[in-house]
Amino acid sequence: MSFDRLIERIIELKNPTVVGLDPKLEYVPEFIQKRYLDKDGWTLKAAAKAIYDFNQAIIDEIHDIVPAIKPQAAYYEMYGHYGIRTLEKTIRYAKLNGMFVMTDGKRNDIGATMEAYTNAHLGVTSVGENELEAFGADALTVNGYLGSDGINPLLNVCRERDKGIFVLVKTSNPSSGELQDMKLADGRTIYEAMGDMCEKWGSDAIGKFGYSDVGAVVGATYPEMLTELRKRLPHTMFLVPGYGAQGGGAEGLKGGFDENGLGAIVNSSRAVMCAYKKENSDERDFAKAARREVIRMRDDICSYINLK
Repeated sequence: MSFDRLIERIIELKNPTVVGLDPKLEYVPEFIQKRYLDKDGWTLKAAAKAIYDFNQAIIDEIHDIVPAIKPQAAYYEMYGHYGIRTLEKTIRYAKLNGMFVMTDGKRNDIGATMEAYTNAHLGVTSVGENELEAFGADALTVNGYLGSDGINPLLNVCRERDKGIFVLVKTSNPSSGELQDMKLADGRTIYEAMGDMCEKWGSDAIGKFGYSDVGAVVGATYPEMLTELRKRLPHTMFLVPGYGAQGGGAEGLKGGFDENGLGAIVNSSRAVMCAYKKENSDERDFAKAARREVIRMRDDICSYINLK
């Protein structure tokens, strides 16, 4: 089970956090940018190379502390095929360093198109007699609002290849309630109904820690709903964005965890990547600053949960 592997790593490191590697070129220290811009000019190629060096250095500093990374695909796609190559290399480098990788793509479609997304990010692509991994992530964020037609192709690959998905349920953005908080005829909110579907989709594959291979994205910015959904969805692993830069605090997160301090993993992106800027430290100290930030984040969150 994919999320069993993630939870085992969380327990080993005593750290239920994930670092979102969502780099803009402006986050990359100037000395790294200069290394490539002087050679290749102000090009997408130079930017993508600089970002990979940045990612690599952060992974080197955090892989013994943080169990997982979560690269957001859009931050790589905007650099064209060079950025896509950087995403692929970042995923592989993190996995070589023992990290669990969840690609944040929020993909969804139906039929053959969803199968293509699934094969790209979690499965394999057939080339003649060969079956080859395009990206090779361990998990993928998906949008479930097309219903089961868009989820079933993922479930098959999750079970065949030991992968997982995180379905958008209650997102961290301020306007999420415009749709997700609306009431259905049976009295449930839309986000509750989506959460219930996650429980159903994952019911055939429950791991040794009690969680299925179908997780849910539930924002740290809505702590009451996070607590409510933890009780409602006992077999659903939570990916929790919104900590730190978006305003979600550690104390409010505790309701997303079970009695063993498991069942959720909390994301921080910009606060880690730009820690050196917040500290006003030398830009060449950026990776060490990221390390200090992930330790601070771990200690902050673990002070409110009972991770055994």
